[in-house]
Amino acid sequence: MLFVLGLVLPLMTFEKLFFFKEDPSLFGIVGSLWESNVALAILVALFSIVFPFAKMVAVAAEALTPPGTESNWFAKLVPFLTKWSMMDVMLVAIVIAAAKTSGLADAFTEPGLWCYIGATLSTTVVQWMVARRAKAAG
Repeated sequence: MLFVLGLVLPLMTFEKLFFFKEDPSLFGIVGSLWESNVALAILVALFSIVFPFAKMVAVAAEALTPPGTESNWFAKLVPFLTKWSMMDVMLVAIVIAAAKTSGLADAFTEPGLWCYIGATLSTTVVQWMVARRAKAAG
């Protein structure tokens, strides 16, 4: 649920010159990028939507698989996806920092960013618990 809220709620608010305000969601950002830079839109969508969703599905499948089961390819997929799991949060942090330090806009975090971070951290905690269970069983 946090992941879905992180995708549709505004991630941040940019106020420019005190009369122009933008508060894009992650879907809005990808859609806007798609119109101007398709390659960048694909990269942002991969790191911010596809990889986190795939990691959540893989962790859930691994958690539902009985311990000691052979051929659990989810256990092999999760470490690969984990390497990229916080890339998107870092990207948003860089955008906020750049907007604030450039003086062109004031940037403020919104609930969508906190929901997105919560989903990422929750998935990491569940992954840790599943790995711990697998280690105890094996």
